[in-house]
Amino acid sequence: MSDFQPILTKHVGVPGSSTLDYYMAHEGYRAARRAVLEMSNDEIVQVVRESNLQGRGGAGFPAGVKWGFIPKESKKPKYLICNADESEPGTFKDRLLITHNPHQMIEGMIIASKAIDCHLAFIYIRGEFAREARLLEAALSECRANQVLGKGIFGSKYDLDILVHRGAGAYICGEEMALIESLEGKRGWPRIKPPFPAVEGYLRCPTIVNNVETLSNLPHIINEGAVWFRGIGATADSPGPKLYCLSGHVQRPGVYEAPMGTKLSHLIFTHAGGTPEGRKLKAVIPGGSSAPVLTAEEAEDLRMDFPSVQAAGSMLGSAGIIVMDETTDMVQACYNVARFYAHESCGQCTPCREGTTWLTKIFQRFTNGQGRMEDIDLILDVTDNIGGLIDFSRGSFGKTICPFGEAVAWPVRAFVEKFRAEFEAYQSQEAAA
Repeated sequence: MSDFQPILTKHVGVPGSSTLDYYMAHEGYRAARRAVLEMSNDEIVQVVRESNLQGRGGAGFPAGVKWGFIPKESKKPKYLICNADESEPGTFKDRLLITHNPHQMIEGMIIASKAIDCHLAFIYIRGEFAREARLLEAALSECRANQVLGKGIFGSKYDLDILVHRGAGAYICGEEMALIESLEGKRGWPRIKPPFPAVEGYLRCPTIVNNVETLSNLPHIINEGAVWFRGIGATADSPGPKLYCLSGHVQRPGVYEAPMGTKLSHLIFTHAGGTPEGRKLKAVIPGGSSAPVLTAEEAEDLRMDFPSVQAAGSMLGSAGIIVMDETTDMVQACYNVARFYAHESCGQCTPCREGTTWLTKIFQRFTNGQGRMEDIDLILDVTDNIGGLIDFSRGSFGKTICPFGEAVAWPVRAFVEKFRAEFEAYQSQEAAA
C-alpha cells in the first residue's frame, strides 16, 4: 500500500497532542461516544471480531474472539486491563503511543470496557515509565472533569473509571497472569491455565487483558468499520496498521507505522535507512528478543505479519525488529539474550529457574576461553529441557507454567543451530591458544 498514511501515529510529534482539547479537536472520543450511546455490547464485539484485529502485544490472538470468552451469565464484576508493561527488549511502540496520544488508547479502553460490561479498568504500566504514568494520570483527570469517565459518561447510564497501576519493572509481568497477580499486590508469578483470565482473572473475576497498541486500534475500527480495517495490509488473515520497532544496526532506528505484512527488507532498508556504512546484513530478530533469530536469507522476502513470520520459523511478537550486520559476534549476542532471561526469570518453575542459570554458566565458559566442543550440544539439550523444540505447527508445548521458558529456549536454540560454525570457531580458537 504505497498510499498508506499513518493512522495510530498520525499525531505523534505534534505539540499538545497528548491533551484532551487537542484530541477532541480531531474527532476524539467520537467512536467511544457512539459505542456507549448507540451500540449494544454484542454489536461492539461483533464489529471487532469481523475486523480480525489481532492482539498487538505478541500473541496475535483475535481481540473480538477473546472478548467473546467473557461469561455473560456471571454475576461477578468484569475487568479490563491495559497491558502497558512493554518489557520485551527491542520494543518501544507502546511508550510512543502513551507519550504522544494517550487519549487514543483511553478511548479504546472505553470501547472495550463497554463491550465486556466493565465498570472499572486498569492501566498496568512499567515502573520505569514514570513520565508516561504522569501523562496518563493527567489525561484521565481531564476525562473525569469532562464526563468522559466517571458516572454516566457522555450523558448515558454507563459508569466507568480507569486507574493507573505502576509495576516494578519485572519482565515476567508482561505475561497476563503474572500481571494480574502483581496488580492484586502479590508476587508476579504466572498462574496455571486454564482457567484463563476471561473466566477467572483479576480477583478471580472475568478479565480481559489487551495491549496498548491493540486498544489504540479500536476507535478507528468503530469509526471506519471492519471492512476498512481488513482492507489494510497484505492479507485479510492478518490485517490493519502495525507499529514496527527497528533497532540495532540500522541508520535510522525508531518506530515506523506500516500496513501489516510489509516486507522486512523494506522496513530495514527503506524506512530505517539500511545498515551503517553499507555493511552486509547478517541476521534479524523479528519480534523482540524472545523470537528466534532469522538469517539474512530467511529475512529477505519475509512479510511481517503473524502467519508469515511463524511460517518462517519465528514470531512477529511485539514487532521489535533487532537488526545485526556482519560485524556481530553471534556467540556474544546469544549470551546477552540468555543472560537477560536468567536475570528476569521469576523462579517459579524449576526448568526455567535452573536452566537459564545453566545456560549463562555455559556461555561464561565460552567467553572466558574454557569452553568445550560438547558444550554446543549441551546448550541445545538445556534449551529442550527448558522450553521444548521449535515447532510452531504443534502449538504451545513448553515445560513451564508460562511461555517464559520458550522465550529463552527458542532464541538461544535458533542462534546455535543457525550460526553453529561461530560457536565451533570459539572452541577452535581456544584449543589453538
